[in-house]
Amino acid sequence: MTSISNQARLAAPTLAQSHKTDINIACAAHLLIDIAPYPTMDKGDLIELFWDSCYVASRVLTATDVGQPVQLRVPESFITNGTARIHYRIMQVGRGQAVSAARRVQVKLDCPGGQPSALCGDENQGLAPVSIPATIRRQGVNPNQIKRGVPLTIEPYRNMAVDDEITLRWGDVRMDLPRLKAGDVGKPIQVWVPPAIIVEAGEDLRLEVTYCILDRVGNNSRWAPARTLRIGFANPSLKLPPKKTHKAPRKTCNSL
Repeated sequence: MTSISNQARLAAPTLAQSHKTDINIACAAHLLIDIAPYPTMDKGDLIELFWDSCYVASRVLTATDVGQPVQLRVPESFITNGTARIHYRIMQVGRGQAVSAARRVQVKLDCPGGQPSALCGDENQGLAPVSIPATIRRQGVNPNQIKRGVPLTIEPYRNMAVDDEITLRWGDVRMDLPRLKAGDVGKPIQVWVPPAIIVEAGEDLRLEVTYCILDRVGNNSRWAPARTLRIGFANPSLKLPPKKTHKAPRKTCNSL
């Protein structure tokens, strides 16, 4: 057969999932690769997909496939942590074979806090509850403490990594923390909950405080086991400060 690799440029394959160059644990379970239509596409073409030079899937085109994107699935057993290289080859009757450009993708299957158990619902038992000063846990949050804010600590967790994004949930209000930097990894994260957050969440005899983590490829830790606090507003003149200290919740954090 005569190679046509120099006669037709084949685009690199792409990931069908939203994270176009990254693969998380959810994507790995059902990883689909998109192959764009190419100029000489025809009925009977054989498309073979390769993952790190290993054959993983193939498809013979029908008349209805011509001019349409083609999807092939990568078996989960091939997908491991690290960088992977994917490409495809087209075999055509009378034309020979053509090899596509390759695409490199990053695979991260380590969830922050470890993989949550399916039996625990939205909670990840691998994450420690937030640490709250003993006096505040025992006495609750009074008006004077509200004015000062409340200090919390999030302990280091399994698979802690650069660019992890932590969302703190104080009652029904969420506060996004800055992305972790290299110097943060392996160390406790100190958090100061400002008065605006406390007042917005309101008075509560058993207010829940918890957090979740989203890593750089979209792995979601789910929520840590919650701590409960008593929040009391004995001062009726306490007003809601301007809302300048928190952002809207991330769409990828699941809700309780």
